[in-house]
Amino acid sequence: MKSRLRKIYEEKVIPLMMKKFNYKTPMQVPKIEKVCINVGVSSAKTDSKAIDIARKDLSLITGQQPIITRAKKSVASFNLRKGMPIGCKVTLRRERMFEFLDRLFNLAIPRIRDFQGISPSQFDGQGNFTLGIEDRSVFPEVGYKEVKKVEGLSVTIVTTAKKDEEAKELLTLLGMPFKENGEYGKKSSYRKS
Repeated sequence: MKSRLRKIYEEKVIPLMMKKFNYKTPMQVPKIEKVCINVGVSSAKTDSKAIDIARKDLSLITGQQPIITRAKKSVASFNLRKGMPIGCKVTLRRERMFEFLDRLFNLAIPRIRDFQGISPSQFDGQGNFTLGIEDRSVFPEVGYKEVKKVEGLSVTIVTTAKKDEEAKELLTLLGMPFKENGEYGKKSSYRKS
């Protein structure tokens, strides 16, 4: 069964993008390829349970089992040895990706304290967007009572867009609340109807 956000993409976003950027075929419209979620656990050097907690939280948030990332080389100033666990990551594709983005745009981001909109300056010049979330307990799956230490995560949305302008329009139409001129950006088009 198709997720709600995928239906919005296929039924409303594709025609709007074709009209705005003068694409000749729907296959030219940029799409989201994958979403990568990374959690760095700095306390994993001293607390062996910290990586397990981060892994459990990430699996609850994404619905997929994360893999543990390990240090590639030793760094004496950080008390880091080669092969030590330093975080975990998940790569989402297809339906799980759309389900996660739907929850991110509509549940998690509005729960961020003193939220003023997302800065559009986080694009990398090739149509990919990276968002840092300081407190992963904004996701409803992670309870506030279970959080002992506030730790964040980073979400990278990889698109097929050639330019940042196309990727920004795609994410805006899907519901990403960008800020423009110090205030919330334009509302996503599917909410007007």
